[in-house]
Amino acid sequence: MRHATLLRTGLSALLVIGAWTAAGPVSASAAPAPAEPPASAALLSAMQRDLGLTEKQALTRLADEKAATALEKKAERAAGSSFGGSWLDAKTGRLTIAVTTAEKAEAVRATGADTRLVEHSAKSLDAAKARIDALKAPSGVSSWHVDPATSRVVVNVVAAEQTDNDVRAFVAKARKAGPVTVKATAEAPQTFAAGTVGGDPYYTGNVRCSIGFSVHGGFVTAGHCGGTGQQVRGWDNSYIGNFQGSSFPGDDYAWVNVGSGWWTVPVVLGWGTVPDQLVRGSNEAPIGASICRSGSTTRWHCGRVLAKNETVNYSQGAVHQMTKTSVCAQGGDSGGSFISGDQAQGVTSGGWGNCTSGGETWYQPINEILNRYGLRLHTA
Repeated sequence: MRHATLLRTGLSALLVIGAWTAAGPVSASAAPAPAEPPASAALLSAMQRDLGLTEKQALTRLADEKAATALEKKAERAAGSSFGGSWLDAKTGRLTIAVTTAEKAEAVRATGADTRLVEHSAKSLDAAKARIDALKAPSGVSSWHVDPATSRVVVNVVAAEQTDNDVRAFVAKARKAGPVTVKATAEAPQTFAAGTVGGDPYYTGNVRCSIGFSVHGGFVTAGHCGGTGQQVRGWDNSYIGNFQGSSFPGDDYAWVNVGSGWWTVPVVLGWGTVPDQLVRGSNEAPIGASICRSGSTTRWHCGRVLAKNETVNYSQGAVHQMTKTSVCAQGGDSGGSFISGDQAQGVTSGGWGNCTSGGETWYQPINEILNRYGLRLHTA
């Protein structure tokens, strides 16, 4: 395979042909490297466009999110069994921890987080959601998730089908499972695979999807893009590898081995909108954090994390433990990268709407994929 043919901007979110060389040793007398900038000018521009922020607000938000991500686990441990969930407050820029007892609030505040007194613990809300997961949902029910800010399980119903008998019956059963709030959503969710279009990152059969993140030996992507054993071809129709594992529905994750002249790099493609982004880890961003997505159809878009551990009711079946965002996506974006700063978050699963009128998108969290298959994220 000729290097000159394959080295081009639109190759993929992660795979390139050519050398990816480590830097050589630095002498003791060398000057220290300059500090990494918090974000490129182009990334800040994308955040301003999609989140309605000024450049200063975007920089402040990135700093707040980094601090909240670092603090979240410590604050959760301080809350103990009183922990009711957590989120980043966009107004204050601070991490908020929900607690069920006032006695634990002081210990949580001592870690640097704010607190809110709520009725239900995260454990009890998760148990209620698990009982709803056991129900069979009709197509008019879009998704459901735990909302720590309201201490409820939110069930999203397609607005046009709220009066459907099956939907009403499901909601009635859900209410018996625990504290439930019902909200209307514009459309039903769908996956974002697409038919073959020339020049896009990878194909399996006649389906086009997007590459997620490099792992040592391959890359991760969405499970609905292909089944175990299926062959994967690159943008130029050359053979990359095969699906080594795939799960959908229930989950929406897969991984593909890489060979035949292709190899992996810890990069998410910026598509010329932003510089290609280095991946340095997979620390999970909190609810409320800004997040960006790279995909082969709509390229680079940003938004916010809206909910975690949401069950999404696709026509093919329910998928559990998904993260919902305000980022738009379209057909062919499936499997693509969700990233917060330089931290990998997950791979695009599906959603509703588009990048003209807006919508919502879910991703499969990256750490679950890595743990499921025993993979190691390729980081810079």
